[in-house]
Amino acid sequence: MDEWLTRARDALASETGVDRTALDLSAQDSDILLDLARIAAHASGERTNAPLLCYLVGRAQGEQSLDELAETLRRLRS
Repeated sequence: MDEWLTRARDALASETGVDRTALDLSAQDSDILLDLARIAAHASGERTNAPLLCYLVGRAQGEQSLDELAETLRRLRS
């Protein structure tokens, strides 16, 4: 993660009591989220849907992996 995102992660961890490492983004996670943001912006024609979709994915993530959720969303554009 870059410096700004690391500071944002640390602030969120401090405020919520969540372990910082639980909020780390791997390179693969970053790539998936950026791809989903791209899909949302292009498929909907609204760039503002990109961060909102990523937020929804974060809210939905529980028992399913980010890969599984991303695959569900990729099927929607087909």
